[in-house]
Amino acid sequence: MNLNLANDLIATALDYRRAHGLKPLTIAVIDAGGHLVALQREDGTSNLRAAIAQGKAKGAVAMGLGSRALFIRAQEQPYFIDAMNALNCGALVPVPGGVLIKRDGALIGAIGITGDSSDNDETCAVAAIEAQGLTAETG
Repeated sequence: MNLNLANDLIATALDYRRAHGLKPLTIAVIDAGGHLVALQREDGTSNLRAAIAQGKAKGAVAMGLGSRALFIRAQEQPYFIDAMNALNCGALVPVPGGVLIKRDGALIGAIGITGDSSDNDETCAVAAIEAQGLTAETG
């Protein structure tokens, strides 16, 4: 993951959002080590959205699962997800919208999107990743 790719992912996700009439988004892109590479917050989003976007992406990388899988796990084993969130310093948001990014099967990072419904956030993320010729893993 590098800054150019992160910015391309964000631009593509925002184009998708506008084309589909979705609500304003906040988008975070992190590398495979969980470090923030780029973050953009559209006008009209709340002040907590940056933390949510990062929590979706960082939780996905930390657990090696897209946040949709974490959402399912949270329903089945809430105490486990609570414990993992504590170990991850509260930076695990287990709802769809955190998508792992892979190139040739190797993890290169994740994107976290928030602002619309979690399903729409995830759809924007997948569209952005696939538009770059990469593989999206939601869970």
